[in-house]
Amino acid sequence: MRRILTRVLPLFAAASALAACGGDETTGGGLSGGAPTRTPEPIEGQAITLVTHDSFWVSPGTLEAFTTETGVTVTIEYAGDTGQMVATSILTVGNPLGDVMYGVDNTFLQRALDAELFEAYESPALVNVPMSLQLDPGHRVTPINFGDVCANYWIDRFGDDLPVPATLADLADPAYRGLLVVENPETSSPGLAFLLATIAEFGDGWEKFWKSLRINDVVVTASWDDAYYGEFVSGGGDRPIVISYASSPPAEVIYADPPVDIAPTGVITDTCFRQVEFAGILAGTTHRAAAEALVDFLLSDTFQEDIPLNMFVFPASTTAVLPQAFVDHVVLPEDPHTLAPADIGANRNAWTERWTEIVLR
Repeated sequence: MRRILTRVLPLFAAASALAACGGDETTGGGLSGGAPTRTPEPIEGQAITLVTHDSFWVSPGTLEAFTTETGVTVTIEYAGDTGQMVATSILTVGNPLGDVMYGVDNTFLQRALDAELFEAYESPALVNVPMSLQLDPGHRVTPINFGDVCANYWIDRFGDDLPVPATLADLADPAYRGLLVVENPETSSPGLAFLLATIAEFGDGWEKFWKSLRINDVVVTASWDDAYYGEFVSGGGDRPIVISYASSPPAEVIYADPPVDIAPTGVITDTCFRQVEFAGILAGTTHRAAAEALVDFLLSDTFQEDIPLNMFVFPASTTAVLPQAFVDHVVLPEDPHTLAPADIGANRNAWTERWTEIVLR
């Protein structure tokens, strides 16, 4: 890194070491101080479309920096949530809505790969991305960011009389009866991620765990907004444990009114499931070289350092410098729960249908 962080998160420290072992042929100057350069066909004057989900947001001027450096203009095509975006793109495969897709994550990745949505492209900037995030060995998609879905808790509601739960299993303990709110995995991305965390943790015993949560008076909402700003203490509710993100504590500090120096929420790191978001060149694009340049730009420091405070996820590139609020208030899990995209793709529908039978009926 060009600058020294006062604290270094474990993943970034390990990833930096990996990156340092890479060859030096692809690490020269590049787009916006991070993405390596190469010599593509002329692309100046072209216009391309970035298809993305409704949660995509970057600072004004970020994509304009790409245009300044390449002469390529970018139009954003919003396509609903991740599931809607993938489903719509499958219907138009080979005649795509745009040139690059941003935001397909590991919970929908296999569906997109099976539908052959993407053309393979191995960006030189991947030298700065940890292998743990590169889930497609065929490079049909490129990791751009990651985040962890975790149980969050309201710190002031816990103490000597009621310690903070430490594990997933603790959430089903009668001591925490009536304290947890979760999201429906059929309608909510964090809800699905939390279900996957329990399957990764308990294997065939995940159904028993959810039966215990139901007995323990778990509340289920349709969306993250309904959970966090409805049932959870932060939004005026009475439940002190909610399924949210590892990046929620810095958000609580950044948006606090009046200002605070210490986050009122904490993260139970044993409960986390890692989500990775990818970009891919859509099959059938007529602007292949410009699409490659955009994927490279998405891994540049200019874009990567813009991610945390706009989308509250972490940059995939180890050369990106984290904002101080993330350094001060985020604790990343050392060993988050994961499942192979192929396993998720093969079983997601059956898992969510069975969850509905157990928890809602």
